[in-house]
Amino acid sequence: MLQERRLNSRGEQYVVGPTGTPLTLRDLPPADTNRWVIRRKAEVVAAVRGGLISLEDALAKYRLTAEEFIAWQQAIDKWGMQGLRTTRIQSYRD
Repeated sequence: MLQERRLNSRGEQYVVGPTGTPLTLRDLPPADTNRWVIRRKAEVVAAVRGGLISLEDALAKYRLTAEEFIAWQQAIDKWGMQGLRTTRIQSYRD
């Protein structure tokens, strides 16, 4: 589900982020992120899906496992951004 590549007025590639606003590489969470709030998780998923960053680069940059990233994607697909709430995971499980 790759999005079309777009360039902003500064010539930076961007994708539409989870909140509907443009998301560039500069807008992604820092590599040392330890607190993964809903928005940050959704931004990384949107960036990978949109081709802004490769899955391999995202996993390495954020020290994520493929399983963790896939779980984020599946949560978004099934329940939207609210599915990423760690405190609510039990409520969303089948």
